[in-house]
Amino acid sequence: MSWGTELWDQFDNLEKHTQWGIDILEKYIKFVKERTEIELSYAKQLRNLSKKYQPKKNSKEEEEYRYTACKAFLSTLNEMNDYAGQHEVISENMTSQITVELARYVQELKQERKSHFHEGRKAQQHIETCWKQLESSKRRFERDCKEADRAQQYFEKMDADINVTKADVEKARQQAQLRHQMAEDSKADYSSILQKFNHEQHDYYHTHIPNIFQKIQEMEERRIGRIGESVKTYAELDRQVIPIIGKCLDGIVKAAESIDPKNDSQLVIEAYKSGFEPPGDIEFEDFTQPMKRTVSDNSLSNSRGDGKSELKFGGKSKGKLWPFIKKNKPPPPPPASASPSAVPNGPQSPKQQKEPLSHRFNEFMTSKPKIHCFRSLKRGLSLKLGATPEDFSNLPPEQRRKKLQQKVDELNKDIQKEMDQRDAITKMKDVYLKNPQMGDPASLDHKLAEVGQNIEKLRLEAQKFEAWLAEVEGRLPARSDQARRQSGMYDLQNPPAVNNCAQDRESPDGSYTEEQSQEGEVKVLATDFDDEFDDEEPLPAIGTCKALYTFEGQNEGTISVVEGETLYVIEEDKGDGWTRIRRNEDEEGYVPTSYVEVYLDKNAKGAKTYI
Repeated sequence: MSWGTELWDQFDNLEKHTQWGIDILEKYIKFVKERTEIELSYAKQLRNLSKKYQPKKNSKEEEEYRYTACKAFLSTLNEMNDYAGQHEVISENMTSQITVELARYVQELKQERKSHFHEGRKAQQHIETCWKQLESSKRRFERDCKEADRAQQYFEKMDADINVTKADVEKARQQAQLRHQMAEDSKADYSSILQKFNHEQHDYYHTHIPNIFQKIQEMEERRIGRIGESVKTYAELDRQVIPIIGKCLDGIVKAAESIDPKNDSQLVIEAYKSGFEPPGDIEFEDFTQPMKRTVSDNSLSNSRGDGKSELKFGGKSKGKLWPFIKKNKPPPPPPASASPSAVPNGPQSPKQQKEPLSHRFNEFMTSKPKIHCFRSLKRGLSLKLGATPEDFSNLPPEQRRKKLQQKVDELNKDIQKEMDQRDAITKMKDVYLKNPQMGDPASLDHKLAEVGQNIEKLRLEAQKFEAWLAEVEGRLPARSDQARRQSGMYDLQNPPAVNNCAQDRESPDGSYTEEQSQEGEVKVLATDFDDEFDDEEPLPAIGTCKALYTFEGQNEGTISVVEGETLYVIEEDKGDGWTRIRRNEDEEGYVPTSYVEVYLDKNAKGAKTYI
């Protein structure tokens, strides 16, 4: 089966067919190229997707990836990143091994095809030229034969005519002989050209054209085979990455199997455990007997009432319920820091039976514990401004212990790094001492001194945190049930109050004071004192007031007002420069009297009558 013998007369069709084959090859190259672009785009989208859901550094999300479920998700993201990398490998391999190679092969194929068909056209032109020569000689031979016949006929006619001279007859005879000779020459030339043409034609159809067509056939078969190899390579390149993709998928499955719900639950405990004990039982309170609130103005002998009043003023309430959390609980008087006149004369309640308590509040404010109020206030304000105490005193005990332990570990690592650096410098100094040409040993003294100072600073810092850590670890088991109950209630309520004057270790902002000697004494009285006021009805409004200036009520017992705001007056100024007002059922407190314009209702109960 050969195109040279079977298709000897299909030169033009073969030319069209081979051009179609090249077009098919170029179409396949375009297909592979678009596939590589799709693979690159897919890989890019996968990488962007993986990057989008990666945890941000130094953020809360990074802490969440301690849990096994989040770790599995992170492993999935990493495996998807590797998965995308394999698609990039597919694209690169297809580009280098298929697209580039086939593009180069197409150029070679076009050159080879052009050469073969140029050779075929040249052979065609040669045989056509031979054919034209043959036709020309044939026509010449035919023309000479006809001229010879006419010359012979003319000679015979002249020879038969008696009226023609002998000279004319001889001339005609010579002319006839000449024409016969020319015809013979044309015949010989025609015969020679005909033989030559037959030879050339035989070579053309049996040698030249078969050889050319055979080369074209081989070229076309190579093209077809090359397409087959490319298709096979196309599949193999996909198959090569399947094991790695399988490993990526196995990694995802392994990550899923590593999810441990119990471990995650334990991590939640470690993350949020406060170290407090659950609240204990609440004692039965008997309300069948009338409450006796008569208190001596000259002493604090009634430990129940006096203890409660001190704790009430200190911002403590039953179960750590701070002022204004319960709508029925009247707020404490304003702190001394808001007005100088508030210290000696605290505002009086409209109920006469509670006035002695107010005097005791003022006496309590002028005593030593007031100093600690400002310490707690300072800590609370620093927390509100976003500053974290160095000793993490704003955290519950268990969380504080973990933070302190983490800080101690970090400092120990820094100390070890500095010590390693010191050892390295010391060794270098020894080398310089043994080999002075390598360097001056004295040049390292300054560096050694600097490293030594750093080590000393880090050790002092570590000792400080270790002391705090020992304090926390030694204090946790010794907490009383009442303190634990109040601390547990604090975790539930977590009010923003900061002006805590009680001697508890925890202030409303979560900070811890250093004074522990009066801790039990003050805490024990907190619940009972609050019980006196839990069931009282809110004080009635005795008028209204309009804010003349804006007042920022940052201290406990005060309330913020905006210039022009209208509020209700529930207790007028008792001479201490403060007026008690209410915005709604849940918001009430004290503001400076000079900041508001008061309009009292003369018909209201407890209102002062002006003459």
